[in-house]
Amino acid sequence: MQENMQRVSPFDGIRRVDEAGNEYWSARELYKLLGYSTWQKFQKPIQEAQAACENSGQAVSDHFNLQVNMIVAGKGALRSREDYHLSRYACYLIVQNADPAKPIVALGQTYFAVQTRRQEIADELALASLPEDQKRLVFRSLMATYNARLAEAAQLAGVVEPRDFAAFQDHGYMGLYSGMRENDLHRHKDLEPGEKVLDHMGSEELAANMFRATQAEAKLRRDGVSTKGQANLTHFRVGQEVREAIARLGGTMPEDLPKPEKSIQELQREEQQRLKAGKKIENGPSQ
Repeated sequence: MQENMQRVSPFDGIRRVDEAGNEYWSARELYKLLGYSTWQKFQKPIQEAQAACENSGQAVSDHFNLQVNMIVAGKGALRSREDYHLSRYACYLIVQNADPAKPIVALGQTYFAVQTRRQEIADELALASLPEDQKRLVFRSLMATYNARLAEAAQLAGVVEPRDFAAFQDHGYMGLYSGMRENDLHRHKDLEPGEKVLDHMGSEELAANMFRATQAEAKLRRDGVSTKGQANLTHFRVGQEVREAIARLGGTMPEDLPKPEKSIQELQREEQQRLKAGKKIENGPSQ
């Protein structure tokens, strides 16, 4: 299972296909994968990409398809949320204008420059050969995207309030970790208050959780789950199925996998420092 996950490019992982069979990427998912902390901060590369698109003679609306969706906020209130359905070309322009200090941006620049499937496969294989720390950074970014999709599916099933969503997430963990809730995992990993369990998982453990999240989302939508109780049970059973698959393959149970020495935040800081140092060397000494 982990090997299959490693062969999927993170940008392929959030690629979508509309009813007409056309591929697109959600700007809301892309900004999280690229490492931007807020949608507002992502507006700058979007605007610069739109300007570049217009200057190239392309119709901006053909590549940046504005979407305004209604989402459920606290206490069941509805509010509008802006998104873009992006073409491959739009994504290419965005990553060219994105913050180069963010570790995954360089991979995005390579990915969206790809014009043939042969090059896409080469990019996927490059991901598979990444060192463990790099895989963790990529998988953690993908996990944020998959959790957002799972949250959307859970909302449709009636999981709206924060405490309900926490219970929903616990059911997925309990299935995958043989009854352990998120707080149990927090203690098991000996984490400090405020630290997140996903930030202290190795690539193999993250891959198992990615599979749990993607399959739970798909099953919630496919089965038309419409109550909180059904959603919790679905998430639990999907977690169980992933655990049983690991056992059948002779794998290590996720709670028994070693905790990495460094958190995702530490890896991100180190990667940013490395990129900045490399940029200084490339530019040469200041005059």
